[in-house]
Amino acid sequence: MVPDRKYTPGIATQNDLSNHLQRLGLQRAVIVQPSVYGTDNRYMLNALAASGGRARGVAVVDESVEDGTLEALHTAGVRGLRVNHESAHHCDASGLLATLRRWARRIEGLPWHLQVYASWDSAAYTAAHIDSIGVPVVLDHFAMVPTGTPRRDPRLQQILNAVRSGQIWVKLSGAYRIGVDQDGITDLAHAYLDERIDRVLWGSDWPHTNRELGKTSFEVSAYRNISPERLLQQIADWLPGKATRAVLVDNPRALYEFN
Repeated sequence: MVPDRKYTPGIATQNDLSNHLQRLGLQRAVIVQPSVYGTDNRYMLNALAASGGRARGVAVVDESVEDGTLEALHTAGVRGLRVNHESAHHCDASGLLATLRRWARRIEGLPWHLQVYASWDSAAYTAAHIDSIGVPVVLDHFAMVPTGTPRRDPRLQQILNAVRSGQIWVKLSGAYRIGVDQDGITDLAHAYLDERIDRVLWGSDWPHTNRELGKTSFEVSAYRNISPERLLQQIADWLPGKATRAVLVDNPRALYEFN
């Protein structure tokens, strides 16, 4: 792990992932490079290789990365790059937009997207300027919109407008990162679905990383205790009717190029 990491997670193995998928009745996974490994994607790539084609990856790379390395990542199953401003506590929305534009130029020849983990102010700013990016953008964790935010809020409206235009995808994942009001979380999920059912994704956010209060960055922070039953109930609440197949099957098949 990188020495300047903000926290230290516990062990989560490929076998643990397989058991997690089995408990939820899932056949495929998208493995996102965690911040603690920086730009060293080897564990993620090993997991992709072990998946037998059932997983895709979202990588983190240095800006000096060569085009040949990006092509090799694509061959290995990577379909996007992660831009993580939230874990590093970056709050510069214009800086995030500039970063996305730079990466968009690098990956425009690949069928990739940019996955963004950022504050909802930054997510809204990105949504308002999405025309200038040019590649698909996925906003992680409900776009980090706090629960209870009314749909008329200007920042949420910017995100909803970008979803409606088809230029932004929103991932319903890690609801514990935006609040505890379950009804409010469900309402927010439905707000995105009401705009474009084909621009919504779902993720379990396994293994549910956490920064325990009082722990130093080098002490292991325990994972959140999120049961399979809770995740399955969230799927039932968030994805009514035809949204279930669209969000769990059709949309990830299109974005991540699953066979």
